[in-house]
Amino acid sequence: MTTTSKPTDNPFVDPATSFEDAGRGNSFAVDSTLALGRNVSLTLGTDSLIVLDEENEERTGSNCCGLWPSGTANTRAIPFYNVLWAELKDSELTLHYASPVSKKVVRAATLKYPVEYQMVEFVNKWIYRLLDRSYGESQRRKRVKVLVNPHSGKGSAEKWYYRDAEPLLKAANCAIDMIKTTHKGEAITISEKLDIEAFDVIASVSGDGLPHEVFNGLGRRPDAKKALSKIAVVNIPGGSGNAMSCNLTGTDSPSLATLAIIKGIPTPLDLISITQGDTRTLSFLSQSVGIVAESDLATEHLRFLGGQRFTYGFLVRLINKMVYPCDIAVKVAIDDKQAIREHYKREQSNFEPASERRGYRSHHLLDDDASASTGSGSDDSLPPLRYGTINDKLPEGWELVPYDKLGNFYCGNMAYMAADANFFSPALPNDGFMDLVCINGDISRVHAMKMMFAVENGNFFDMPGVWYRKILGYRIIPKNQEDGFISIDGERVPFQPFQAEVHKGLGTVLSKSGHMYEAPGPI
Repeated sequence: MTTTSKPTDNPFVDPATSFEDAGRGNSFAVDSTLALGRNVSLTLGTDSLIVLDEENEERTGSNCCGLWPSGTANTRAIPFYNVLWAELKDSELTLHYASPVSKKVVRAATLKYPVEYQMVEFVNKWIYRLLDRSYGESQRRKRVKVLVNPHSGKGSAEKWYYRDAEPLLKAANCAIDMIKTTHKGEAITISEKLDIEAFDVIASVSGDGLPHEVFNGLGRRPDAKKALSKIAVVNIPGGSGNAMSCNLTGTDSPSLATLAIIKGIPTPLDLISITQGDTRTLSFLSQSVGIVAESDLATEHLRFLGGQRFTYGFLVRLINKMVYPCDIAVKVAIDDKQAIREHYKREQSNFEPASERRGYRSHHLLDDDASASTGSGSDDSLPPLRYGTINDKLPEGWELVPYDKLGNFYCGNMAYMAADANFFSPALPNDGFMDLVCINGDISRVHAMKMMFAVENGNFFDMPGVWYRKILGYRIIPKNQEDGFISIDGERVPFQPFQAEVHKGLGTVLSKSGHMYEAPGPI
């Protein structure tokens, strides 16, 4: 006769784990609870560490403005996600965790309890289980190279690092090597010369400019593929544009983003090669010609407005019905919105554990690029260009089409372009495609305004007049404008023809899920 384990009535016990341990002859209810004296117990619950401390009711009774559930006045439930570190040293158990002080801010906090010598072995085993629950697939004690741009965020990035980020990294026992950048391009040099065996992560406290430099610095190395695969590039938001953080951590809060990085899972990221003139640049975020590029780059003198300068620049050009004539050739992969929606759903459910993904990348990183016949490079340098450069003849099967009334050419590799701008809702970190939006510049002002608001409410993808494609590459040749604006990851480049192609999984980032952006997909 088959018997079924009966769930315990103890609310602090994880039922799934209790069944597993019961099969090994262990009592999880006992092993999961650490009793420290008569009045303190720490219990590994389903999703949280349950702290019962009757002797410190005034300290533990607070549940942080209702942000965490608390069973009674002398208990607190610390989500495993917020547990940063635990260790037993000199007969004292120390627990570090991220304590919420508001919906957008967490601070490093500590609990300490004395431990009797006869409990040392049990406490160490309990700590092992706590950290296993708290980190899961994420690497513990990450070695982080931190680059701080003191000029980002209206000059506040350095302050935010010391106040919001560094205490959390230290509480999580991360090894930190911090440098303050002094000039544009310095992060390229630092990343190009970095000892990649000494670090796991490069964290930029800045807007999206420093991550752009970091990817390109790693890409200049003779071992570029290895460096881009091994080193996770992340962003602790400290600028006016923090799209990378919004996509990977779901927030533009420096402290919440730091916590997400501490718990982040390695995730392959598609990178895009941009060739212009004789240069090759890597892009991780977006490329734009037209109204979006000008709304960003032509409003640099309005940085004191913060994110509102983008809206101002957009509206000015919208009212003037500006157009940007171009010749465009595109290598289309998926050209139907319904097919794009179905592709997104398939990728959403196609998830492999991080350990398998890392092994996969070691021998199968760029099989699409391995067959490329154009370009040059050693086995470890950047992959060759299958479609050639902007200086080569147009790739076979491509056709230049004139767009005399183009209002916006916008190609994205991530969903959010700003905290409230989900331009590319079907974008995926590692599907091997770029997402392209083209909009005519002669649409009515009313319709254009509706499009702008649709970006904020998540309906932009389905708007009439939004030409949306998943693509593998493109060439764009601006016309009839001597000195316009082209934006690559928010950085201005010369107003000249350029060509782009995507490299599947070339880069590495840390994300919360390990395979998706923290943005709503297409409705």
